[in-house]
Amino acid sequence: MSTENKEKKQPPVILCIGMAGSGKTTFMQRINAHLHEKKTPPYVLNLDPAVSSLPFTANIDIRDTVNYKEVMKQYNLGPNGGILTSLNLFTTKFDQVLNLVAKRAESVSNILVDTPGQIEIFTWSASGAIITDTLAASYPTMIAYIIDTPRTTSPATFMSNMLYACSILYKTKLPFILVFNKTDVVSHDFAVEWMTDFEKFQEALSQDTTYMSSLMSSMSLVLDEFYNHLKVVGVSAVTGAGIDEFFQAVNEAADEYEVEYKPEIERMIREKMAKEEKNREKQLNKLMKDMKMSKGSEVSLNKDHNLEDDRWDDAEAEEEEEEDYEEDDDEYDSDQNPLPSASKYPPSKAQREEDEKFKTWLSHTKDSM
Repeated sequence: MSTENKEKKQPPVILCIGMAGSGKTTFMQRINAHLHEKKTPPYVLNLDPAVSSLPFTANIDIRDTVNYKEVMKQYNLGPNGGILTSLNLFTTKFDQVLNLVAKRAESVSNILVDTPGQIEIFTWSASGAIITDTLAASYPTMIAYIIDTPRTTSPATFMSNMLYACSILYKTKLPFILVFNKTDVVSHDFAVEWMTDFEKFQEALSQDTTYMSSLMSSMSLVLDEFYNHLKVVGVSAVTGAGIDEFFQAVNEAADEYEVEYKPEIERMIREKMAKEEKNREKQLNKLMKDMKMSKGSEVSLNKDHNLEDDRWDDAEAEEEEEEDYEEDDDEYDSDQNPLPSASKYPPSKAQREEDEKFKTWLSHTKDSM
């Protein structure tokens, strides 16, 4: 029974996100080679349309679908606008990507996703959110945030990276792994110490005399809770050091997704579907009501109801009076009416009575003569 469940377990999705120059693509090449070495090949997606060459083979490559330079030329865009537009165009066909991934899901160990070097294009764009949410709805998805360790030795750059990581975590709401890359150049022990020991970070800040020192000191207090829920690993994409620890963190993040994140995602999906169903019922009821009213079976009541009724009563009275005139006109013979006005317009009832009296008087006068 457990073997069957293990076979049906979905492969984890690792979204590699990081600032330009942090070594995302090299890191992708290292973990891809590591999985192939373990005879557990992954499924690789490349979402960077501007990369000139890849050190690994991607199963799905955005460059096969969208020509980045042609997009820039056709839409008269710059580099960042071209990348964003290319990603938007690719996202319109992402349902086909999901179908291809689903066909290979049972035969792969992991799904690796390489994102554009311009981090804000993927993390804060609508297309990036669609891709992330769609994958997270089907597979155990996690964020691997790649950090350039040598460039983080300064408290200011360290704090900038932590704030960006915090914003991505709360935007995606997915398991998060901090990957300190390039540990073959500088060890990441100082970063772990700053994250776990507040006094050590304050000591490093004391050497900074700029106006940012007090700001970073305050922020470090805010981020203290954020550090407690992060998985931190140090790796070297060049030497391969720390890759085993990284995949151990991936397994823990996948379990965390199943226990904490997946129920929340399913709840959000159910709420969204219920809201859409409620809106559909509301629109249908409104349509049925409009159709019913158009047949005249219902009349909406408002403050001008009495005035409207009076207007309808007056209109009906005028129609009845016109009908009476028409019936009387059918019985009336214009040849018998001596008045010239009768030759063109039918007289009213009062005028007809006067005419009858006049004819009676006229006949009596003739008899008397």
